[in-house]
Amino acid sequence: MFSYYGSKSKVVDLYPSPKFGKIIEPFAGSARYSLKYFDREVILVDKYPVIVDLWKWLQQTSEADIMALPNLENGQSLDNFDLPKEAKYLIGFCINGGSAQPKKTVKDFSNWNEQKRVIAKSLFKIKHWVIRLGSHDEIENTEATWFIDPPYQFGGEWYVKNNKSINFDELGKWCQSRSGQVIVCENTKASWLPFYAMRKMTGAYETTTEAIWSNYRHDYQAVQSSMFEARHLTQRAADGGNAAPEFSNFE
Repeated sequence: MFSYYGSKSKVVDLYPSPKFGKIIEPFAGSARYSLKYFDREVILVDKYPVIVDLWKWLQQTSEADIMALPNLENGQSLDNFDLPKEAKYLIGFCINGGSAQPKKTVKDFSNWNEQKRVIAKSLFKIKHWVIRLGSHDEIENTEATWFIDPPYQFGGEWYVKNNKSINFDELGKWCQSRSGQVIVCENTKASWLPFYAMRKMTGAYETTTEAIWSNYRHDYQAVQSSMFEARHLTQRAADGGNAAPEFSNFE
């Protein structure tokens, strides 16, 4: 629906599909997972008021309202337009892709004039969603698919509500205590859950590897378990069959 720092738009198809009729995103952001399965019962929670206000405004606005927003040219500033603050949030995220805060000046790589058409046609998807301002630990523990995408332990400092306020050991315990299906997003630098590598991602400043933890067995766990078993058998053969197990983070 809109661009955001840490969005899962490039990797959303890699995650397991929901096994429950309800999806809960405690660190909602741009909610790319819920948008893929928009017809489920969806609950979005986020601590950043800008994100929550924007989602609620999108719920209430119309296709015509979105299409009436101005087309923009490179270098123009949103300060020169009389628009609701939520509309400026929307445009501000879209004109500077991957930002953790909405911007004001249009960059030359912006595709806002086309993107608003896509947004307008997608508004119907979110009309039934529940959207709340709050912290993950305020959410009732109910049976659902929990898609948990917090600011990363390493790399999550750019958010307004960033990783500095997160006790990752406690977050790990909280994730493991959820009822239903739990899918946790991170990168392979993280140590607060036993994550499995998914895909390398090249960013503006570094290359990282997206990772997953889930309480349900998933494809990455199966593949990397097979890799471990093959590596272990090879090592045992080389050592005459008496090698101790070798452990790896499979990066």
